[in-house]
Amino acid sequence: MIKYILKHTQLPELSVKNTIELLDQDCTIPFISRYRKEKTGNLDEVQIGDIVTYKAQFEALEKRKTAIAKAMQEQGVLTPELQAKITATDNLTTLEDIYLPFKKKRKTKAETAIKNGLEPLAKIIMAQRNDEIEFTASKYLNDVIVNEDLALEGARHIISEWINERSDIRNGIRYQLENYALITTKVIGTKKDDEKAQKFRDYFDWSEALKRSPSHRLLAILRAEKEGFIRVKIEIDNDRALDKIESRIIKNNNACGKQIELAIQDAYKRLLLPSLSNELLKNAKEKADTEAIAVFSKNLKQLLLGSPLGEKRILALDPGFRTGCKLVCLDAQGDLLHNETIYPHAPQNKSTEAIKKISSLVDAYKIEAIAIGNGTASRETEQLVKRIQFKNPLEVFVVSEAGASIYSASKIARDEFPDYDVTVRGSVSIGRRLADPLAELVKIDAKSIGVGQYQHDVDQTKLKQSLDTVVESCVNAVGVNVNTASTSLLSYVSGIGPKLAENIVNYRNENGAFTSRTAIKKVPRLGGKAFEQGAAFLRIKNAKNPLDDSAVHPESYSIIEQITKDLKISIQDLIGNKEALQKVNLEKYCTDTIGLPTLKDIVKELEKPGLDIREKAKVFSFNQDIRSITDLVPGQLLPGIVNNITNFGCFVDVGIKESGLIHISNMSTTFVKDVNEHVSLQQQIIVKVLEVDVARKRIQLALHKNM
Repeated sequence: MIKYILKHTQLPELSVKNTIELLDQDCTIPFISRYRKEKTGNLDEVQIGDIVTYKAQFEALEKRKTAIAKAMQEQGVLTPELQAKITATDNLTTLEDIYLPFKKKRKTKAETAIKNGLEPLAKIIMAQRNDEIEFTASKYLNDVIVNEDLALEGARHIISEWINERSDIRNGIRYQLENYALITTKVIGTKKDDEKAQKFRDYFDWSEALKRSPSHRLLAILRAEKEGFIRVKIEIDNDRALDKIESRIIKNNNACGKQIELAIQDAYKRLLLPSLSNELLKNAKEKADTEAIAVFSKNLKQLLLGSPLGEKRILALDPGFRTGCKLVCLDAQGDLLHNETIYPHAPQNKSTEAIKKISSLVDAYKIEAIAIGNGTASRETEQLVKRIQFKNPLEVFVVSEAGASIYSASKIARDEFPDYDVTVRGSVSIGRRLADPLAELVKIDAKSIGVGQYQHDVDQTKLKQSLDTVVESCVNAVGVNVNTASTSLLSYVSGIGPKLAENIVNYRNENGAFTSRTAIKKVPRLGGKAFEQGAAFLRIKNAKNPLDDSAVHPESYSIIEQITKDLKISIQDLIGNKEALQKVNLEKYCTDTIGLPTLKDIVKELEKPGLDIREKAKVFSFNQDIRSITDLVPGQLLPGIVNNITNFGCFVDVGIKESGLIHISNMSTTFVKDVNEHVSLQQQIIVKVLEVDVARKRIQLALHKNM
């Protein structure tokens, strides 16, 4: 396993070995990267994640090797040489090629020919020393094989299968497919004018080198094929491929050579090209999936680590026209204080009443900020709120509604608000995600947040694993207030999981707030391992021991106590005391398990304990003159918010229904390798309008500058 991981990662061997040991002890990635730096050689979360990935790959490969060896053993065909080959291979494709000749297949033409006694004839042909092969074929006639042509055809079927099972030939075709294959598409005639097919019209007649097809385009092509709008074909130079095979097999230009040539053509067309084309396309799809999932994961991380407003009293509005605007008031902890519906827009147009109502609620509930969902009627509602003369200045934020409707209909929302309908729950979610995006968004299936490309087309198991890892990383990077966190948020804390999270909340409800980290051990079923993994990520506000509200692990408390003893000051006086902390000779406090990397982290944490790594939320205003796509004109400069990032560019909300696209080529005057190096999700930017296609509802933008 270690050799396999080293081959794929180039990480230090000792680091890999120690990390595997920790993983086998059920340690989590956040815990290992933060609190076991001495063991791992200071590996970060990404490097540890790579070890986890290749460890799983190796284990899957070993499992397949065992299954194949067992199957061959049962058939009585497993020789020491084959066992050695199986053991030595570190590649799944090679492994399957070894197994191919012995794999149980559905009834084949070759199998039928062998049953009809034609295998000896096939061997004679392959020897290529017989100039009278038709005469030889006459010796193999029987009740089923009634003439020489049938005998030769059956022998060719056997030869075709032999050719198909040769790993050198398969690898030769693979090489040509990987390097020279074209992916071509044709629209299905009857679907050409289908309205749903129009979004795929770029691929009605398309051809390009498959290895140069970007992930987003390949996924779009495969979706169009899946939905029945186009046919997809993989093509290479067939003559060149056949010549390569013939040069490997045909050694004599006699009658046997002619038969082998026919068998090669049959093997290529019927067996090799279809299976290896499918294999190539499957591998290309897996690569595209990996890239798309990486984009989704990056976007999700940026969204989850979005700027929180913090513990403020918030009035949240879920805008609407006909059904009105649902309004809720939340306290600083996000608890619901009041809800009702106002109707400021058409057809009711009760804007005066709505203004009075909002103004009175702001006063009554001492509201400190207003959150407005960015869906239908968002701009109109924002303009209405900004007309109100509040007694005290109020910040007004437009908040993404993505996934709010999914949350409001979920079991989590029903459990939180059993006496309220989906509209109230959705409005609460809008307000809470302004206060703390991470705490609220963890309640929603990440796929529903809509910050990726083709998330429903990629491997769903891999997508879920990747997104869960991102959520876990973000939650633990920020830390969790154990006395206010929801079950959903707690479930992502290192070592906790859904069941223990539920136990923590139940214990908290029954016994009151936790006053120390050690008190967490009283939670049913929360044992030593879970405490070790999760304690440092759980925060206790206003605890007797101030370290309980920091990222310092309880296992290091004794070292800090020794430092304070030596400095003759209290822990309280040490925290935030940069001058005193810089005087500490860290080497003096190294132990067998805690070294300089961890001690440096402790000092950094003590300088600014519990510091939130996220920036504070900032107010943003769209151009008030832009209400619809028809108001856009090429050359305009507009404020916008990045609301999605893909491999080919980013989408920007400029305050209208349609998002505009900044193609990667319009992001900079220099070559852009990675979109994320130039913009981030929810970033406020200035864009320039390049092109407006009202009919297709497409807006082309260029990045002008960051705000």
